[in-house]
Amino acid sequence: MAMAMPFAPPSLFFLLLVFLPCNALAYYNSISLLHHHHPHRFAYHNYRDALSKSIVFFEGQRSGKLPSSQRLTWRRDSGLSDGHSLGVDLVGGYYDAGDNVKFGFPMAFTTTMLAWSVMEFGGLMKGELPHAKAAIRWATDYLLKATVHPDTIYVQVGDANADHSCWERPEDMDTPRNVFKIDRSNPGSDIAAETAAALAAASLVFRRSDPAYSRILLKRATRVFQFADKYRGDYSDGLKRFVCPFYCSYSGYQDELLWGAAWLHKATRNPTYLSYIQANGQVLGAAEYDNTFGWDNKHAGARILLSKAFLVQKVQSLHEYKGHADNFICSVVPGAPSSSSQYTPGGLLFKMSDSNMQYVTSTAFLLVTYAKYLTSSGKVVDCGGAAVTPGRLRAIAKKQVDYLLGDNPLRMSYMVGYGPRYPLRIHHRGSSLPSVAQHPAKIQCSAGFQYMNSETPNPNVLVGAVIGGPDQRDNFPDQRSDYQQSEPATYINAPLVGALAYLAHSYGQL
Repeated sequence: MAMAMPFAPPSLFFLLLVFLPCNALAYYNSISLLHHHHPHRFAYHNYRDALSKSIVFFEGQRSGKLPSSQRLTWRRDSGLSDGHSLGVDLVGGYYDAGDNVKFGFPMAFTTTMLAWSVMEFGGLMKGELPHAKAAIRWATDYLLKATVHPDTIYVQVGDANADHSCWERPEDMDTPRNVFKIDRSNPGSDIAAETAAALAAASLVFRRSDPAYSRILLKRATRVFQFADKYRGDYSDGLKRFVCPFYCSYSGYQDELLWGAAWLHKATRNPTYLSYIQANGQVLGAAEYDNTFGWDNKHAGARILLSKAFLVQKVQSLHEYKGHADNFICSVVPGAPSSSSQYTPGGLLFKMSDSNMQYVTSTAFLLVTYAKYLTSSGKVVDCGGAAVTPGRLRAIAKKQVDYLLGDNPLRMSYMVGYGPRYPLRIHHRGSSLPSVAQHPAKIQCSAGFQYMNSETPNPNVLVGAVIGGPDQRDNFPDQRSDYQQSEPATYINAPLVGALAYLAHSYGQL
């Protein structure tokens, strides 16, 4: 365990040589030039490298037939008969985290956040934009399959309990690939509306580059949202023993209906969605103290998104969402009168012990995105009479991302493959088991646990994976069995893509 040290080494050159990856001298020279041209914008971190890796990660989570462009080559095809039991093609999509189940709820949210990242910051991504769009399309191709039948969504492939009793590579899995669905008699407004949001947001991403595909996505989004709104209910009511406790809908479905309507309003400009938001916003909205944004609770994201319509597009009827968005922002600003967020001694936003980093990345994304909207409209945030500027929001977001990348008491990057020190024993089957290339013979269900319980580092580096992260005292044991702290997830990375694109551009790295 490296000893914590103050961030004040005697020389910049020394710091770069000690803490940066190989080729430090060339990197130092490029940073020196950058520093010369941007004297007030020196960045210790290589945000462009982190951005690239944050997108590569999604290739490690792919299910289905892998393309020739696959960059994480230790992965192979998997789940090629998914959906076969019900006579539907459900090949493709993403494994949500370190297991081999395809959960539709977090997959749809991941897709929405990747699309929002590209919508806001894709113009800054340069050469990373095609990779980001490929990550979105891998998800939307699957979501189109999952919504092929009207008033039906296939929401999960794989029995989570059976899957979790094995430690297998996805290429070897022989656990049941049961398919679970929602329909009129077993509704799921939460997952349906999130799926509609994902398809609508992605339609905006592909509107110019692939208009035909964009139209398909938007048409499907419209149909899926109608289903979500007409047949109301929580998907985990009917599917409780299959989706809980993994991805229960704890916050209900009202937030997703507002979120889905907001994305369809943005994608279609159809006034019926604005009318829907105006008529239902109070009912679907949450209490003002609701300040968590993630795969389950979309209230804060919906407020920020709808505030853009008021701030930037001047939709006066949505003026109240500026206040709602401000309330969320004020809840996370350290020292603000209404701040209700906890931070670790090292400065990390801390929401909960299980996969806390997802809230760090989603909040950082909302901060830089709202700062963008405020800047374009010449506004600030009012926190109990104190004006909080867009610059302050960006600084808070940057501090969170910097902590994630290594500016923390342990001097550890929580992104696998970034920086000189990062987690080596992440809770991830494919990463922790020998690859098919290294071990062609099948590794059976229970045989894999010898690798799970091993102290040796994972043989396959899941580049770009951001894991659950440290505890509330900045401690991180790097133990594979500790899924709360050591497991990566697609919905941790998705909002980080946008935040990193902003930072890489802001510091002249893109």
